[in-house]
Amino acid sequence: MGLEVDLVALRRDLHRHPELGRQERRTTALLAEHLTAAGLSPKVLAGGTGLVCDVGDEGPVVALRADIDALPLQDEKDVPYRSTVDGVCHACGHDVHTAIVLGAGLALAARDLPGRVRLVFQPAEEQMPGGALDVLAEGHLDGVQAVFGLHCDPSLEVGRVGLKSGPITAAADHVEITLFGPGGHTSRPHNTVDLVHVLATVATGLPDALSRLVDPRAGLCLVWGRIGAGRAHNAIPREGVLSGTLRVLDKGAWQQAPDLVERVVQGLVVPYGARASVSYERGVPPVVNDPSATTLFGAAVRSALGESALVPTEQSLGGEDFAWFLERVPGAMARLGVRAPGTERPLDLHQPLFDVDESAIDVGVRVLVEAALAALGAVL
Repeated sequence: MGLEVDLVALRRDLHRHPELGRQERRTTALLAEHLTAAGLSPKVLAGGTGLVCDVGDEGPVVALRADIDALPLQDEKDVPYRSTVDGVCHACGHDVHTAIVLGAGLALAARDLPGRVRLVFQPAEEQMPGGALDVLAEGHLDGVQAVFGLHCDPSLEVGRVGLKSGPITAAADHVEITLFGPGGHTSRPHNTVDLVHVLATVATGLPDALSRLVDPRAGLCLVWGRIGAGRAHNAIPREGVLSGTLRVLDKGAWQQAPDLVERVVQGLVVPYGARASVSYERGVPPVVNDPSATTLFGAAVRSALGESALVPTEQSLGGEDFAWFLERVPGAMARLGVRAPGTERPLDLHQPLFDVDESAIDVGVRVLVEAALAALGAVL
């Protein structure tokens, strides 16, 4: 009971003091303090944020991963642990993930393990490129036998864990398109390039074209988050920009997407005489859960929580850079129920009012401890 209370207090501390990706210095120091006090030896990543820490000595190595960064959103909850940082909050549950992996590590440190459990507290999951690549570049998953992670799911009631073999998330990339023209007077669009019209053509035409050029089963979805051009109502601007995310369920379609986007954009702007520059930034591939690791993880959920706790889940269009870990190491990510019992319409992730039932922290600890112990005795 003492550990559970401490972890809730830690989660609230993190929630009050959120930090954006690659700025998580206070979070990193706080985690290092807790791990060191337990007699462990955490190692901060080269960038100064995020850390890894081994529990146990010789033998096979299994990793548990948490992401530690927050989102650039205003916290609008009326709670004692509301964010004290203007415009930044833990609206994706990373504070919960962090408390769970720390709790699992502390619980495992009290056991005699047949190997090592590597705690990975990863920075910058919400950025592109994400902090998972930093962890891999430093070799912290080299020699790891399996890796497991949990992600908050407000659609599931606390005490439930969603799991799926194979793809469970989508690829997510950042697309930015800048259009250029000579500018001019709005009374004479025929004498110049009506750039706002071309911008609108690309904004609607590119998603439409992709829906006809890519197999619908690939689930490709391009959505704009920002569009801008000009300052005066009677002047045609010389430059405009579109920025958004391209998400796709199928890995093959993901690999072809950059060339396809470039080709379609150029085809759309040429008739108007505009020039287009396409910036296509790779984000993450889909998270693809390894079948053997998923089976093991499911058994761990049932062992820790009971048969009814494990529920099926669907592949989503959300992106997660845990995917990069699974490109190197077999493993699985599960969805942790955080919805309070009786809540009819929970707020989704990435919302200023997002919150969790904190009893989910103890549930997550129990699941990850069971998964780590099972994986240490298995060959995936």
